[in-house]
Amino acid sequence: MPQSPPPTPPDLLQTTTTNLTTLQTHLPNIHHFKSKWSLISSKLDSLHSLLLTLILSPTQTPTLTTTILTSLSTTLTSAVSTALDCSHPTSTPPRGKLLTQSEVDSLSSLLDQFLHDLSLLSNAPPAANLITRLQIGSPESKNSAIDELTQLLNSDDKNVVVAVSQGLIPVLIKILDSTTSFEIREKVVSAIARVSGVESSKNALNAEGLGLTLLNQLIRVIESGTGYAKEKACVVLKELSLFKENARAIGSCGGISSLLEICDGGTPSSQGVAAGVLRNLAKFEEIKENFVEEGAVSVLLALSRSGTAVARENAMGCLANLAWDDDTLKVVVVREGGVESLKSYWDTTSVEKGLEPAVELLRNLASYRPIGEVLITQGFQTRFPALLNCGVMSVRVAAADGVYELGFCSKARREMGECGCLQPLVRMLDGKAMEERESASKALSRLLLCHCNRKAFRKEERGVVGLVQLLDPLANKNLDKKWPVAALATLVQSKKCRKLIVGAGACVYLEKLVELDVDGAKRLLESIGKGKLWGVFNKP
Repeated sequence: MPQSPPPTPPDLLQTTTTNLTTLQTHLPNIHHFKSKWSLISSKLDSLHSLLLTLILSPTQTPTLTTTILTSLSTTLTSAVSTALDCSHPTSTPPRGKLLTQSEVDSLSSLLDQFLHDLSLLSNAPPAANLITRLQIGSPESKNSAIDELTQLLNSDDKNVVVAVSQGLIPVLIKILDSTTSFEIREKVVSAIARVSGVESSKNALNAEGLGLTLLNQLIRVIESGTGYAKEKACVVLKELSLFKENARAIGSCGGISSLLEICDGGTPSSQGVAAGVLRNLAKFEEIKENFVEEGAVSVLLALSRSGTAVARENAMGCLANLAWDDDTLKVVVVREGGVESLKSYWDTTSVEKGLEPAVELLRNLASYRPIGEVLITQGFQTRFPALLNCGVMSVRVAAADGVYELGFCSKARREMGECGCLQPLVRMLDGKAMEERESASKALSRLLLCHCNRKAFRKEERGVVGLVQLLDPLANKNLDKKWPVAALATLVQSKKCRKLIVGAGACVYLEKLVELDVDGAKRLLESIGKGKLWGVFNKP
């Protein structure tokens, strides 16, 4: 005989509704466990309303609906038999009190689950059906749903935004917390990583009550997940590690150790992302001790020499952050071979943007004089002109800061002037960004301590004027005026420079800066004034 086709959702709805009504007709005759059946009765009323909703508004997930309705219909049919046992007029149900009570309790629990599942099905808008499927149904159904969800998220950023707005992240975190399947955990982490890549949605990862829970799950993944899962977990951690509270949590629960293990022996792509997380973490002072305890410097230096371009850049950036304002770590970096690694990285990196972390590391190391002297003997002071002339503003700024740090030495000042640092620094005085203008004036305040550099600087048409314009407290509100003041102070011994400084309007600016108590402003104003006064006395 040919098999009959499986029932459609409308047919199942009708059958289930009929079975529910049949069960309800037996409830007035109940003699045993009346209080329990009273609670069941209210649940049946709620189920009836949900079934009517599904009849009026067909679901967008017919397969899942069929599965749930089939199970509910079977449960209701079985419940009729239990209701009949409880309707028996004898003092004890025919199959015994304990067994019947267990069946009644089981029925009540099952009805709670059906209420939850059907409520999600009936209330979810079409775009949320995949999220609904992640919460109900069999493991196989959930696995299928996460596959479809991944495909949906990858197809368009708008889908990510919609899914996040409909509560995707808490659902995914709950799955991570409850599943033991490596396959599902990998897919869930991949979906969360996709969300972290959409600017307007990434903040949802750190929403109140979610960030730390998600962190704990991600740390578990990077400790024991597959290579692919570790990489995707690091993608999410890179976004979360930008926040101080999260950085502390990662440092306190052993996350740095696990990230370093990936940097040491993970896949090439996972190494790059893991180093990116460490680069973020190294910005926080209270986390640096964890890096020292885990022997991070040697791992990062090795990665900066042999990893992918992304891994090398992030490793170098992490070292730069570790060396910031910490002389002890600067010494550790140099002792572990940091200068050699820095030179190797610099010589093998052709992309201008990729040199930024190397220049930052140089700047931070050079601020500690004993190390600065080592860098000068290695000739790093002659590497700046190309960077000061490059098209990446952040690299120019880092290079100018490096000029300032190595400019503590008269030999280095002279060599940096001779190799061509002055002209690009003068151009940077007219830069659009305040940060660029300030860094340039700061570097010039050191270079112009050298007589040869002052002589060359006076030939630059925009040199003096560019520095004087930076004194204007209205046009450069956030710029630290002590640097252009210091640079101009090196020039006042020249009569020609004094005239240029005065002619550019420095006196008006300096009077305001004296009122603001800017370092060196009063002395510079007095120096300019003396020059003007002696000029009057010398006239016939």
